[in-house]
Amino acid sequence: MDGRLNVWAKRLGLVLLGLVVVVHVLLVMFRFLPTPGTINMLSRKLDGAHIARVLVNVDAVSPHVVRAVIAAEDTRFCQHGGIDVEAIEKAMDEAEAGSRRRGASTITQQTAKNVFLWNGGGYARKAAEAWFALLSDRIWGKRRTMEMYLNVTEWGDGIFGIEAAARLRFNKSAKDLTEREAALLAAVLPSPNKWRVDPPGPYVNQRTGTIQARMRVVERDGLAKCVLGTR
Repeated sequence: MDGRLNVWAKRLGLVLLGLVVVVHVLLVMFRFLPTPGTINMLSRKLDGAHIARVLVNVDAVSPHVVRAVIAAEDTRFCQHGGIDVEAIEKAMDEAEAGSRRRGASTITQQTAKNVFLWNGGGYARKAAEAWFALLSDRIWGKRRTMEMYLNVTEWGDGIFGIEAAARLRFNKSAKDLTEREAALLAAVLPSPNKWRVDPPGPYVNQRTGTIQARMRVVERDGLAKCVLGTR
């Protein structure tokens, strides 16, 4: 009996090792290959949602969108190496003070989670997310990471990617989104299946105004230059 268990344990170990190798090879390949489907997309499809998605190059997206998601999700995107240690420390300080308002997950971490992992918590998943964030930041670079993020993020109702969101929410291409429209889309990112842009409620409207103000700071201080350059 022990012999059989050892055999199966070795086989399982080899399978897991093979999966790890495959995922890391894919990470390198995704530097150049189109963004794949994700576990989250499959999960939403199995739940009965119709999946809408149109891949788009980051150069074909309005600069307002890039500034909006940086303003809303990760103002230090161009400065950190995939994980924002400063934001983590602030989040921990706020948690100790009894506040949970601050999130510490970077755009890079969210992209790694969406491409390779699944929604939900757990230390194992968070550790894998951090590892892939560190690797992808070095292998993909900032522009490709942002491009991946914009193509795998859900904007509610099974709508994945900024191009599909722009078409279905505003009947236009992502390259033509205004500052207000980009801010509205960024405003619902924390809970895209709960908060709406059509029409936005009082909270989303308020959050949109805050994001618009932050977007101007992002532009003024060059916080999106790693993606936009001089755009």
